[in-house]
Amino acid sequence: MSGHISNLRPKPDEVLVRIADYVAKTRISSKEAYDTARHCLMDTLGCGLEALEYPACTKLLGPIVPGTVVPNGAKVPGTQFQLDPVQAAFNIGAMIRWLDFNDTWLAAEWGHPSDNLGGILATADWLSRNALAAGRRPLVMRDVLTGMIKAHEIQGVLALENSFNRVGLDHVVLVKVASTAVVAQMLGCSHEEIINAVSQAWVDGQSLRTYRHAPNTGSRKSWAAGDATSRAVRLALISKTGEMGYPSVLSAKTWGFYDVSFKGKRFKFQRDFGSYVMENVLFKISYPAEFHSQTAVECAMDIHAELQRVGRSPEDIKKITIRTHEACIRIIDKKGPLNNPADRDHCVQYMVAVPILFGRLTAGDYEDTIARDPRIDALRAKIVCVEDKQFTKDYHDPNKRSIANALTVTFKDGKKLGEFVCEYPIGHKRRRKEGMPILVEKFKTNLARRLPEKQRAAILELCLDAKRLEATPVNEFVDRFVI
Repeated sequence: MSGHISNLRPKPDEVLVRIADYVAKTRISSKEAYDTARHCLMDTLGCGLEALEYPACTKLLGPIVPGTVVPNGAKVPGTQFQLDPVQAAFNIGAMIRWLDFNDTWLAAEWGHPSDNLGGILATADWLSRNALAAGRRPLVMRDVLTGMIKAHEIQGVLALENSFNRVGLDHVVLVKVASTAVVAQMLGCSHEEIINAVSQAWVDGQSLRTYRHAPNTGSRKSWAAGDATSRAVRLALISKTGEMGYPSVLSAKTWGFYDVSFKGKRFKFQRDFGSYVMENVLFKISYPAEFHSQTAVECAMDIHAELQRVGRSPEDIKKITIRTHEACIRIIDKKGPLNNPADRDHCVQYMVAVPILFGRLTAGDYEDTIARDPRIDALRAKIVCVEDKQFTKDYHDPNKRSIANALTVTFKDGKKLGEFVCEYPIGHKRRRKEGMPILVEKFKTNLARRLPEKQRAAILELCLDAKRLEATPVNEFVDRFVI
């Protein structure tokens, strides 16, 4: 005979309290974090503007009911849409993630912390416009940067020691949790309401990784984060009404997240919440490619140049060996047909073959018009990945956080090119001095895709002036991006 189950309401799980304490009480004082967040803001919005060139993305944007305009609603950069904050968050989040070109965090779990900007910016803009309409002060961009730092930290610290991909869940669960916490605080939720909101994010059904892996790889991976950050805004708004939460959502026996979705394991923490993740975040500066391939692409570009220098052609190649880390093999080592752009930008062989053949890798290179070139698949078939245990160890080392790849080219006549090795991509913290000027140039290019010269010059001038940017009302900042 089984015993009865206690119906005493438990205290909130420690993880919920830690997250709520952090967003409600922690003051961010790191100048490095704010400077990195400012560059992250530029890069993230620039990625969104570039995505607007792709109909596969723009067909998903706008209001749910065509023609709807929300008074004092949040505006979507690069468009004329003015929407409720939930749908605006989806729009901005989908734009940001569409081309797989925004920032990255690599640990036990992977992800893209700037995905949270969808919910943060949409909520801040909506709150600011309504505050002005009521005669109150709007939020300023420092509030947005603070929200970005904290969302990065929640997502990234949870990812350090806890692998959601190994239980089949997609990393956007962490976008939902981080965005929910930060947005709830922005909305003025009490400490208890923030805990309730975060519990709602965990109790939600979580996305499977099905859409990221063969044979089902598809474009949902490009809007999944938009879905997650918009859901976060919805849950925060629900919690703001006083809706109850679920205090042992993680730890409840049988029915909690740990037992249902995490094989009974509790979350582990490597460090407390601070500003570590924003300070160490990885930027995709040069190539729109899954981040485990970034150093491989840099090597491939060098190989392209070396082939030209020594008078060889890709047709002379018999084999290319990629010495890499375990995560690269698990995620993007892919053989067989590639059915769509989402398939191709998660195939390391494709992302190496294109730059060796053409000396470039752009978002357009994943489209069918380029992919149908038979030379790409012919070269892909010659590329093999092997794990280097030291690369894997350095990948997880918190003092290194390398993403190393090494490429060796063997020719049909038996000769080889010297091995091309790259441990840290240009977007790594160790290459900030080299990378940030190129990131600004990337932002300039993306502004020019959508906005006239006078408008983009004003945006750039503002973004490069940290003090002035931080003091700018959010609504005024977003208005600069309206076409």
